[in-house]
This record gives sequence, structure tokens and C-alpha cells, in this order.
Amino acid sequence: MKYRRRKRLSAEEYAEGIIKGDRIILSRAITLIESKLDDDILLAEEVLEKILPHTGNSLRVGITGVPGVGKSTFIESFGKHITSQEKKLAVLTIDPSSQISGGSILGDKTRMEELSNDPLAYVRPSAAGSALGGVNYKTRETMLLCEAAGFDVILIETVGVGQSETTVKGMVDFFLLLMLAGAGDELQGIKRGIMEMADAIAITKVDGDNVRRGQLARAEYQNALHLFPPSETGWSPKVMTCSSVDKEGLDDILDNIMKFEKDMKTKGYFQSNRQQQNLHWMHETIESYLKRSFYNNSAVSEKIDSLENGVIQNKVPALTGARKLIDIYKNTKN
Repeated sequence: MKYRRRKRLSAEEYAEGIIKGDRIILSRAITLIESKLDDDILLAEEVLEKILPHTGNSLRVGITGVPGVGKSTFIESFGKHITSQEKKLAVLTIDPSSQISGGSILGDKTRMEELSNDPLAYVRPSAAGSALGGVNYKTRETMLLCEAAGFDVILIETVGVGQSETTVKGMVDFFLLLMLAGAGDELQGIKRGIMEMADAIAITKVDGDNVRRGQLARAEYQNALHLFPPSETGWSPKVMTCSSVDKEGLDDILDNIMKFEKDMKTKGYFQSNRQQQNLHWMHETIESYLKRSFYNNSAVSEKIDSLENGVIQNKVPALTGARKLIDIYKNTKN
């Protein structure tokens, strides 16, 4: 059977389909956003401009945690709890890509089978690729598309604890850190900065024989949080316990998030935070575009190998090599 290529949609058709909540067009738009082809990049920008007035009405929640904490299991149970309250939920999950082959498992739809089949939920896995920060290069744009499609809550799951926190914190309203019981051991390995960024901590797998350890961990983490300087917003992060298996504690976590949203909106921090995030996003995009333009420049491509070899062989200082390439780039742009 001859393969028929799908008709390329216009920016208007993409925007109209997304705003109507068409899941197929939404998925196609996300694929378009993630494309690195020049024509797709321009079309994606058009689509974003058209849907922008329909964005900003979702609650954006970032979720990260230590290895083995059970992020996917938690998100499925927490997600089902959200949809049980008739809220539309989008889950953007980032799968780690192999730095050798570039491949990605993209198995979240398998791991979140129940949530994936929920008519009020939309689960979209994306490969992290070479992007730092535990998120895909286009996670922010994907988030906007989901907002325009009418989702009330957007959960962003990161690859894991590490460099992901700063990046995710810079694109969400609420940042949830998942931890395991046994706080005395884990506190030694958790960077102070990660805990300082958290708007709440949830200790997972607090069920069965682990209940007592969970309660002890809760007290230890809460004490640790008291050592940090108070936030300028006046928000005090709460430490909670939960069980994804027994569905315990999920309502407390959601209530805490909703309380945060109401409190920040009342004080004016909610909107100002988003405005600062948008500015940072613009400057980050400038850096990304300049880098792409630099390495795609033909004059730079001609000289980069010889200069790289000079740096490798210690014949050219790295600083000199970089400056020469930048001068070449600037001269071709004048």
C-alpha cells in the first residue's frame, strides 16, 4: 500500500484545532514545536502567536524527586485524583535520552496506562535529548499549547534530581519535591538549593511497614526547612506524606497546591512570577537561537575543525579559539 503523507496544516488550522481541544492536532502541533527544521520553526512561531491569547489559565506544577521515589506511580495516582474532581489534566513527562545513541525509551504512556486512558487526561512523553535541566527544549511551548487546548492543570515531570530543578522552577507556578522515608540518610545527599526551591515536599511510599518511618522523615524534613530563610512571598513549604498505592495523602497535596495558588494570587506574586519567567524565557531563547545560528554558519563550519584541533593539541588557547570563531561569525553578519 502506498504511503500517503498527511496534509501540512496551516498556522490557522493548527490554532483552531488546538483551541477546540482536538487531541490529534494538539499532538501534531507538539511534534511541530519540537522539530528543528527551519520551515517548522517558523510555522511553530506562527501557531504560538495565534494561540497565545488562549494561554495562561492553567495551574503549572513541576514534579521532581530522588531516584526510586516513584514519580510516574505518584503522577498516575495524583493525576487520577485531579481528574476525579472534573479537572482536565495534561502531563508532560520527559524521558532521558541516550547521550550515545540519542535514543529514548518514551515509556511513560505504558507506565501511566490508567491515566493515559482517562478522557480528562493527556499524557505526552518527550525525549530530553541533549537539553540540560531535565526538560525537553520545547517544554514551555508544549505547555502553552496544552493551556490553549483547555487543560486546567499541567504537571511537568523531570528526568530527576540534578540540574533539572532550576530549569523547571523557572517555568512552573508550584514546585513539588518527592522524597523517600529515612530522612536522616537522604538529607545528607540532598543539595540545600533543591529543598529551598521546593514549595512543598511529599514523602512517598508511606504505607504498610513504612508508615512510622514516613512520619519520622516528615518531622526531620520539616525541621530542616525551618533552617532556611523565609521566602519573600511569605509561603512556608509544608512536608506531607502520601501513598500512591493506598491513595492516601493525595487530597492534602492538592489542597496545599490550591491554597498556594490562591495565596500567591491574593498577594500579587503569582502574576509577577509568570512575567519574570516570560522575560527569562525570551533571553534564554535568544541564546538558543544565536547558538544555532553560530554553528550553522558556513564560515564558522569551515574553520571550526582546525581550531578545535589546535585547542585539543594545546597549540591554541581555548579562549583564542572561541574569539576567532566569534570574529568570523560577526564578520559574516556585517
